[in-house]
Amino acid sequence: MDVGDLFPDFVLADENGEMFDSRALAGVRYVIYFYPKDNTSGCTREAVDFSGLIVNFMLRNVAVIGVSRDPPASHRKFIDKNGLKIKLLSDPDRSLTEAAGTWGKKMMYGKEVEGVVRSTFIVGKDGKVEAVWKKVKVDGHAQEVLDRAVYLSKSR
Repeated sequence: MDVGDLFPDFVLADENGEMFDSRALAGVRYVIYFYPKDNTSGCTREAVDFSGLIVNFMLRNVAVIGVSRDPPASHRKFIDKNGLKIKLLSDPDRSLTEAAGTWGKKMMYGKEVEGVVRSTFIVGKDGKVEAVWKKVKVDGHAQEVLDRAVYLSKSR
């Protein structure tokens, strides 16, 4: 996925086991980020950071959605344990993860492995990708995404 690409449609279970259809986001700008695993240190920091800024995203009518392969019950516990304020979707078969180009080779503990490559997208009201971050470093990332969303909200 690159800027200008149409983000793929998806229907995935959320943290409550309810099906979330991306068509519900038609006409809405949203952030969708892909992360490896609930309750790991980097993924927790990232989710907490996005949650801490959620009011600022909401003021600009920008939804924030996280996606991992974890099941809905794991997402629910992750949300409850950390007081998260964002929607989490379960992609166990990697259908959206692969369609978004966020599954691939990465280095982990000095070894090359396959897995989720931490990535974030801002998707515009027209469903097209407006901004992309690949191989995300967590520290400061949520604020950077918010800053870009603010800029996009003012310029379009």
